Parts: sequence; C-alpha cells; structure tokens
Amino acid sequence: MIIPSIQRLLRSLAAICIALEVFAAPAGAAMFEPDTFTLANGMQVVVIENHRAPVVVHMIWYKAGSADEPVGSSGVAHFLEHLMFKATETMPSGEFSRVVARNGGRDNAFTSYDYTAYVQTLAADRLPLVMEMEADRMRNLVLADDEIETERLVVLEERRSRTDNDPASILREHVNAALYLNHPYRIPIIGWAHEVQGLDRADIAAFYRRHYAPNNAVLAIAGDVTADAVRPLAEKYYGAIPAQSVAPRARPQEPPQNAERTVVLRDARVTQPSWSRSFLAPSYTSGATEHAYALQILSDVLGGGATSHLYRSLVVERKLATNAGSYYGADSMGPSRFVVFARPRPGVDVDDLAAAVEAEIGAVRDGAVTDEDVDRAKKRLRAESVYARDSLRTGARILGAALASGRTIADVEAWPDRIGAVTADQVRAAARIVFAKQRSVIAILLPAVAQ
Repeated sequence: MIIPSIQRLLRSLAAICIALEVFAAPAGAAMFEPDTFTLANGMQVVVIENHRAPVVVHMIWYKAGSADEPVGSSGVAHFLEHLMFKATETMPSGEFSRVVARNGGRDNAFTSYDYTAYVQTLAADRLPLVMEMEADRMRNLVLADDEIETERLVVLEERRSRTDNDPASILREHVNAALYLNHPYRIPIIGWAHEVQGLDRADIAAFYRRHYAPNNAVLAIAGDVTADAVRPLAEKYYGAIPAQSVAPRARPQEPPQNAERTVVLRDARVTQPSWSRSFLAPSYTSGATEHAYALQILSDVLGGGATSHLYRSLVVERKLATNAGSYYGADSMGPSRFVVFARPRPGVDVDDLAAAVEAEIGAVRDGAVTDEDVDRAKKRLRAESVYARDSLRTGARILGAALASGRTIADVEAWPDRIGAVTADQVRAAARIVFAKQRSVIAILLPAVAQ
C-alpha cells in the first residue's frame, strides 16, 4: 500500500500528476470535461471518458484523512486503510486483492491528511466486479482482533523503515511539529508509534463508522466508459447503501505565529547535508486564498527547475549547491507550506549556502520577479498540460482529491484560465505575503559530530 508522508507527496507531485498546479491548458480550455451526477444517498460520481484503451480506473475517495482523527489516535486513518483489505461479511481476508489480480487488474490505496483513497485499474468489462466489492467493504468490513494485531506490526514496521530509519524523514516530522502550532497537519499521517501501539478495535471501528459512508465519499472513474453506462452500476452497488449522519469537518486553526524557528538534526547516517526553510502559506481554501495561483507561479520562477532563480544562481553560476529549488502545494484543506531547499557542494559550509539562499529569497520578496519570468512559467506549465489528459489516472486523481478536500469540479476546470490570469504584480505581492520569517521553520540536516 502506498501511504506517503505529505512531504514525500509534495516532492513527487509533478511525477505522479496528483497536484493540479502542475497542469495547464490553453486559455479558455477546460481540464478534463467530466460528467458528474449525485446518487440519492448523497454520493457524488465523476466520470472522465478516455477511450484510448479498454481499461478503467475506479477510485473511491473518502473525505477522511489523518487530520480528521481524534486527538490521541494518530494513525487510525492509515491503520484502517490497511484493514480495508481484510475480511468483510461476505469475503475472506485478502480476497479483494486476489480477485482483482485474477482478473488482470491492480489495486492500491493511500492515506493523506485530508482524504483516504482506494484505486483499482483493470479491464473496462470488469468494472461491475470492483464496484460490487468496493461497495461491500464500504459498510460490511469485519474487524477481527487477530487481523488488527498482525496489521499493527506491519504499520509499525512501515513507520520504522520509512521514517525512523531515514534521518531526512525524522527531520521532516520535527519540522511539521514546529511549523504547525495547532493544526493537525503537525502530526504524521502514519501516526506516532506509541499511539499506533495503543489503537484498539473500538478506535478503528469508530473511525470507520463515522467516516465510511456514501454521502462522505466521491466515486471517480476514468477510462473506456460513459456516464450513461456508469450510472446504473453506481445506483445498483453504491446507491443501495443508506446515507448516514456525517459530522462537519471541524479543524483547529493556526494562531498568529510571531517567532521563526530552527530545527537541527545531526545523525551518523547523514552523508549529504541539507538546508531548507518552510513558510506557512495559504491554500486554495485556507488563509489568504487569493494568492494561491500566484504562489504556484512564484514556486516555478524561484525554484521550479534548471532555469529557476535558485538553481541558476546557486548551482550553475556560483557552484555553491548540488541542488536547489522550491515547492508549493495549494490543494490542502488547511494551511499549506512554501518550501525552499538547497544541498551544499562538498566543501561548502551550510551557513554560507543558507546566506546565499536567503539572499535569493530576499531579492524575490523585494520585487526581482519580472514579467518575463512569469510568462516563461506560464508557458512551462502549459507545455505540461498534454500529460494531464494523456494519463488514464490523472483526471480521476485530481478531481477526486479536489472534491474530497472541499473544492469543486468548476474549480478544477477553471484552473487554466485562473493561472493564465496571474500577473507579475500578483506574484510579487504573494512573495511579500508568504516570505515572512516569523511564520517559518529552518531545517538543517548534518552528519553527527565526531566524538
């Protein structure tokens, strides 16, 4: 199962095509032109036609992620995601994946802060099969104590291998805890180990009953299908599940932040030092949302590739770094982050590199972004738009994530026009807003000091 941390997810946005901000299309063009309808029980269905191959991607997105967990129960969303592949009242443990595989398909799942998603890719004529099985485990999951204990060990080993054995991941957890003073994004998606150890069947069952309902889910299907063909299947399998009361997604808000923070980790396993600064930033739906589109352009201009300000200055011209860049994601329900990072060349002191990065940030904050920078960024984003529609999964992932995070199909479809309307003045204003040291955390990763 793929359960990336939010940091790993952000780093791989362009590669896996999950983030809307890396795609664009010509002005006036829509993104995916989906069909959509809502079942009587409140479940929203989105269908994206792609008839290039007789294949479909079927995704269920639950509006429940790690940020929706009760205090003290960190990791329960991810733990439940693992257990969703166990027994139901009609199917033995593990049979779901075995049936998908026997029919030539692949299945997986992932948990994030704001949603949990389950995905199958298989031949179009097998769509009714996975819809029937997915609907079954939406309400008929059997949580057996022996399965819970076995899967607890799997989750804890996943945490050890992906976080505890990786100094960079350890550092990211500490940065999150420092950047978010109050918001649940400060807690790792996989959970704190001691809290995962304490989760019991009642905790998991309560989360399942509270969140896994058709009126708290989005069905996204892409591939060799039509909405007319999907509708009767959705009504047959998902429409038979009654809606239930779903509590509002109340999230704690961040208080004012008035002090910059620095987190330093020294570890004997570190062979390549690194420096980064994470700034608290607005998203599409949280904070100063009017800056979200400009911040996407700013990230591309400042650190989006080999022609960006940071890379050109620090790697190519001054030869201080082996890599330098920035990233920003606008699609979280709560406050986001704008991250600037660099790794020093051998022999370059981290403090000297940090000063050089800060100078570049300061220059951009003071107005160094030009009209030409912004135009080039828009062209780069438009050039990547072809990949958004070529990929079978991309539309389902982007639309599913957006709808599960409080946005609309209209928001997704309007993205090309909105990003195309961003001006250099708006980018410069966004830089002044986001680059506030009192709302940031510096992270430094260093080798252990020899004793």
